[in-house]
Amino acid sequence: MRARVYLFDSYDIDLDTFVPDDPLDAAVWVRMMVGPDGGELGVGESFDVLVCTPRWLLRTVEEGPQIGHHHLFVHSLTISEALDFLRREVESLQASDWPSLGAKIGRIGLWEFADYDDSADTCPQQ
Repeated sequence: MRARVYLFDSYDIDLDTFVPDDPLDAAVWVRMMVGPDGGELGVGESFDVLVCTPRWLLRTVEEGPQIGHHHLFVHSLTISEALDFLRREVESLQASDWPSLGAKIGRIGLWEFADYDDSADTCPQQ
């Protein structure tokens, strides 16, 4: 089974029009909606990633320690490049079933079902 990214979204910005004031010092949360490749179009689960630059990270850690799970580090924040990279990475993953595939994707982005137990009703398997 392979993954398919059906949608990118953000609660912070409009992904289609956003251009950061300083592309070398920026960060934005991106949500990926992902499901099994060949599954019902648009049926998926969310995985959240903070796309950020090293300069933004340096400025942020100057305020105090930060935990860096589910971050994508980019030299310069260009949304289209970041989304293309995330799509390639996620869609290159394979597993025998959706829970195993979701766990792999969950290493990239925070899976909405990350803290659910095994009996959680998650994305249907293909």
